[in-house]
Amino acid sequence: MIKKEKAILVHLTTQKTSSSETKESMKELKKLAQTAGAHVVQKIFQNRPSVSPKFYIGEGKVSEIIQLKEELQANLIIFDHNLSPIQQRSLEDEIQGKVIDRTQLILDIFAQRARSKEGKLQVELAQLNYLLPRLLGKGKALSRLGGGIGTRGPGEKKLEEDRRRIQEKISKIKTDISKIQKRRAEQRKSRQKSPVPVVSLVGYTNAGKSTLFNSLSKENMYTSTRLFATLDPILRRITFSDGAFFFLSDTVGFIKKLPIELISAFKATLEEVKESDCILHVVDVTSDHADRQIHAVENVLSELGATDIPLIKVFNKIDLLPNKEELLEKTQYSSNHSVYISAKTKDGIQDLKDQVRSIIYKDLNLYHLRIPKTKKGLIHSFPNWSIVLKRRENHDSYDLKVMADPKSMINFLPYIQRGEVNW
Repeated sequence: MIKKEKAILVHLTTQKTSSSETKESMKELKKLAQTAGAHVVQKIFQNRPSVSPKFYIGEGKVSEIIQLKEELQANLIIFDHNLSPIQQRSLEDEIQGKVIDRTQLILDIFAQRARSKEGKLQVELAQLNYLLPRLLGKGKALSRLGGGIGTRGPGEKKLEEDRRRIQEKISKIKTDISKIQKRRAEQRKSRQKSPVPVVSLVGYTNAGKSTLFNSLSKENMYTSTRLFATLDPILRRITFSDGAFFFLSDTVGFIKKLPIELISAFKATLEEVKESDCILHVVDVTSDHADRQIHAVENVLSELGATDIPLIKVFNKIDLLPNKEELLEKTQYSSNHSVYISAKTKDGIQDLKDQVRSIIYKDLNLYHLRIPKTKKGLIHSFPNWSIVLKRRENHDSYDLKVMADPKSMINFLPYIQRGEVNW
């Protein structure tokens, strides 16, 4: 069994930060550290009007960390901020130990979670882009810092390579990812030729997206209370009771201060969201910071250019609320398109599917057609944005179940069956 690293967490509060935001951020950092495999032994807070250019925090706090590191036998210092290369190097030289920031911690978790070739390439690219400006002097430091959290992924050998070879590696990864992006673009084009809608799940990490994905798709995808349990995108077909269907896409969980390296490196994955016909924004209704988490996700969607896509807020985990009154208090977050569910118990799932259908098929109606074989050519004249759900050949006719715009059905009026066809 691998021995857990002992971590000290550090947060600097400036005049721009409220106490509640500080507590929330440190609570999240602790969960991130635990997800990465660390044991948190201490939290350190400092109030300062501004950031120190050399150490980020004040020199007095650096001395306090050195003392605590010895007393608690800690071997990892994690800052709840993004450190500059100079700040990180200065801290490591002064503390004589491994210092990482929030971005490096998240990158480490992604390095552990990536399973597909694409995911691994994207994580490695993000890590190398992050580490490139920090390579100066790192070769010597690595022998002292050892492995563990913040060093997974590219590995010690690659970090010891000179900058030229690192840049060559980055260039090669970008080429490989570009090939994957082209394949994804081709897949999206083929989907766009079909009128079948795509619905994307997004949400703050650990909001219950994977559990909802399982409820809708009736699959047993891996779920966990750990952050970023799902990394690689998954696409499944979801069918309504009448045969109409859509594709459901799950994405990586969002988080506040999501590293820009990951947003750019995972562009190919997140572009799935931009191509959606509808977005399901899953929210943990039990969270004390639901409003801030909603805002964090909305910020990422804005950065992706996905704010014009119809969106349903899905308030999840109502089974964990003690009473209805508490649920009603949460309605302050509600909008025209919102629904309260429990992905675990499946309460509200049908309401959610009804709302999804009202958005993705708002301009289409369901028709049952019986077309004589003498008019077979009509079958191939459906507009490419209509959807043939079912087709059956009879002795002298074809039965079809079709989703289509009423305006396009003028030529098919004689063949519309007023009663539902028995399939």
